[in-house]
Amino acid sequence: MALIEVEDLKVYFPIRGGIFRTIQEYVRAVDGVSFSIEKGQTYGLVGESGSGKTTIGRTIIGLNKMTSGKITFDSISLGEDRRRSRLNIQKDIQMIFQDPYSSLNPKKRVIDIIAEPLRNFEKLSTQEEKSRVQNLLDIVGLSPEAMYKYPHEFSGGQRQRIGIARAIALNPKLIIADEPVSALDVSVQAQVLNFMQDIQKELNLTYLLISHDLGIIRHMSDYIGIMYKGRYVEQGTADEIFTNPQHIYTKRLLSAIPDIDPRQREVIFEKRLKVRDEFVKLSKNYFDENGLAFPLKPISKTHFAALPERG
Repeated sequence: MALIEVEDLKVYFPIRGGIFRTIQEYVRAVDGVSFSIEKGQTYGLVGESGSGKTTIGRTIIGLNKMTSGKITFDSISLGEDRRRSRLNIQKDIQMIFQDPYSSLNPKKRVIDIIAEPLRNFEKLSTQEEKSRVQNLLDIVGLSPEAMYKYPHEFSGGQRQRIGIARAIALNPKLIIADEPVSALDVSVQAQVLNFMQDIQKELNLTYLLISHDLGIIRHMSDYIGIMYKGRYVEQGTADEIFTNPQHIYTKRLLSAIPDIDPRQREVIFEKRLKVRDEFVKLSKNYFDENGLAFPLKPISKTHFAALPERG
């Protein structure tokens, strides 16, 4: 059973102008996106900057208002009366933010940062709160002494672990991870990602992983959605997307994945040139007159691509 279902989600932002600041037009940040995530799975949402992937995450958690569509979380519809619907599930959806340097309040100690959601939703004694924070620090691999320190006393990877501890403090069912390692050194990224997988198994977490990095998406995800200008161009299992891409935009993204094997550099370079030329030549066939993707068509039971009518 799906933990969360997103149906035909549209999020438009008005552009105002003139003396009276009237609405001139709309930016269609998300334009008819649908997907679902099963409990315990990781759904990877990938696309270049401005594709709308972060807007989807922010809309699910309630930071953006949806223009139309339907979001159902754990059988509860997050409709227009968002305050009433979110009172019941707010603690069940948490977010890991992109930048561990700006997402933690520099004036607060770690114990206060992690305990903040506990104070909002649970009534604990001082000793109970301290014990919970200590247990959360243990889960994310930090010592008990860390609770009395400030964010600036930690490395980037440690700060992201503090952010993860805050996100799991209320035992959420869904975690939205928005570019969770993009601000970290490459040497630290793998540690944080592997740690996220470990606690996912331990706590039975469900992830919506938002990233522009296909390598990370492949490492983490069960299912993947590829976005371009607010719409899906392709959606399927990780294996289907990486071994049998159908849309020309997906192929171009995959061709950009770096290969550290020096023996493959020339082959990879030639492949990228070929895909680039193909994209320039055929892209007009894969998008409408406004440069937007066509509706998705089934390739298999789990694989869909925005292919032109003539195939």
